[in-house]
Amino acid sequence: RHSAAGAGARRHRPVARQIPAIRAGAKLMSNRGMEQQDTRLTNLEIKLSFTEDMVEELNTTVFRQQQQIDWLIGEVDKLRQQSPEGGAAVPRNPGDETPPHY
Repeated sequence: RHSAAGAGARRHRPVARQIPAIRAGAKLMSNRGMEQQDTRLTNLEIKLSFTEDMVEELNTTVFRQQQQIDWLIGEVDKLRQQSPEGGAAVPRNPGDETPPHY
């Protein structure tokens, strides 16, 4: 506990009395400080705008990729139906194949 007579003692005022003091302190903010806050806010707004654009672009990319995946799955199913035994691996003799350089 701090004693009321101590050097670091603070007097607590009710909140209602502190509000005018806070407002007065806000008025004391320099123009430079306000300009810095405005600059920071503008930079954040710019970053948010770019982020929103990037998210939209990524959503479009994911959508297109899912369409391609669905199409490829259909193509694989068609190939399986065309191959003998429904796409089961057929044992082959490597000696019967022509080398790729012929």
